[in-house]
Order: sequence, then structure tokens, then C-alpha cells
Amino acid sequence: MSLKRLFTTFRSLAHENPLGLPRSGSPPQIPRILRGLPTKKPIKDVSKVLAVSSAKGGVGKSTIAVNLALALVRQGKRTGILDTDIFGPSIPKLLNLSGEPRLSPHNQLIPLSNYGVKSMSMGYLVGEEAPVAWRGLMVMKAMNQMLNEVEWGGLDVLVLDLPPGTGDVQISITQQVIVDGALIVSTPQDIALIDAVKGINMFKKVDIPLLGMVQNMSIFTCPNCQHATHIFGADGVERECKKHGIELLGDVPLNASICQDADRGKPTVVSDPTGVLALAFEGIAEKVSRKIFG
Repeated sequence: MSLKRLFTTFRSLAHENPLGLPRSGSPPQIPRILRGLPTKKPIKDVSKVLAVSSAKGGVGKSTIAVNLALALVRQGKRTGILDTDIFGPSIPKLLNLSGEPRLSPHNQLIPLSNYGVKSMSMGYLVGEEAPVAWRGLMVMKAMNQMLNEVEWGGLDVLVLDLPPGTGDVQISITQQVIVDGALIVSTPQDIALIDAVKGINMFKKVDIPLLGMVQNMSIFTCPNCQHATHIFGADGVERECKKHGIELLGDVPLNASICQDADRGKPTVVSDPTGVLALAFEGIAEKVSRKIFG
């Protein structure tokens, strides 16, 4: 009897509103630091930060992110890309880069560059075939170092290639860094859109401007008979954009050359800059630029 009473008393003291704040009306605006949250700050020497997310693996997000960064370079923007996928980094392969980054006189990591884009990735710090078998704390320490200890040397825009999901890395970035806008990549398939919608809601929850969505692998045109097929369904991303009141930034078709260009480390915007596929990426970059640069 006494144990039950003690447990009940403890529960009443450890309730969900320890400060006794009012539960009705507008919530009080308590500073982030008093709520135990880090204060958002800009990344040093970076003017704008753009997050590219999918919340779902295997939809071509990293390929879109790299080609978007290269298209921004073609606009005259000083551009970098940060690969925030600790466990499965793709940027080294996509940019045909390898080797360990050097340290600056200020003990900052110096980005590796190719095609006019500066880049940093966990893939430069571990072997290509070496697994990163780390628990959450080590992952977050590595992420914090890549966010705060890279000498970008002055960028107009830094593209963040986010890992799949809506977990620790995404939460830490959105809590620590001032992100000027985010876009979500998805195929039209319902199974991919389920997670894409989770990404939409995450960015809304953390008050990061959602620039829109990119529909990848939207249509396949047979190179022999020119018959067009919606392999992953039609207009799924457009439907979700209308539902959530955001813009469809562009369509990228399913084309073997995009995959081949990525695998050889010469992305489509570089390998075929005047082709129809590169123009699709450039159209997306133009819309993004208008939104984040005004």
C-alpha cells in the first residue's frame, strides 16, 4: 500500500510539465538554450545552405544533389557539397575523388575539389571498402566535425547531401545549422512517397523552408522504339506536391546514361552539358537559386 502511494506521488512530481507552464493558449517563446537545445548558427564562410533529402534510400538523391551542385557552378555560384551520410558516402565516387584531406594551418579539413565543386565526405577519411561500424555518439561527433571544422574558403551555397531517414543526423543538422532551404527527391512510386512525406513533415516541424520536390526516374523512354513507360508510376510526386502545397521543382527521367555517368565519376551536367538531361538539372537549379538567393 505504501509503495503504491510512493509510486503515485513520484509520478505526480515527474509529470510532463515540470515548469508548470500553461497548457492553453499560445505556447511561451522560451529561448532554445533554456530548452536544452543548441543555438542554430551559420556554417563559417558559407552564405547559403541547401539540404537535399529523400528520407528513402535508393531514389537517386545523391546523384541529384551532385548534378544540382554542378548546375549551380554553371550559374557562377561558388558551390560546395557536404556528404552527411556517414555510413554510406557516395560523393567521392560521384565526383571521382579519393585521398585523405589535408589540414589547414588552422587545423581545419581542406575540401577536395573537382569540376569546380568543393566537397567533404566521410568517404575521404576511411577506405572505400571499410565499414563505419560506429554507434550514435561517434557518428554525431564526426558529423559535428564535418559541419564545423572544414575550411570552405568562401561559398555562395553549400549543398548538404542528407542520408536516408529522419534520424540523428537530420535532427542534429536542423538544430545546429541555419538551413536556408530543403528539397526532397522521390520517385513516383508510393513506397518511396511514404517516406518522402515523412521528410516533408520533418522539415515543416523544424521550421526549415521547403523549396519543393524533385521527381526522379519519372519516365523511361526506350532507346530503340522510343516507347515511353512510367516504370515507377505516373505523377506521384506531383500529387504529393499539390496535397502539401509545395512546388514540383522538376522531373528527371530514368535514363541509363545518368547511371553510367555517375558510376564513372563524371556526372551528367559535366559529361553532356548541353544535353536534355543536363538541362533538366539546370532547370531545377534555376528554381532553387531564385528561392534561396531571391
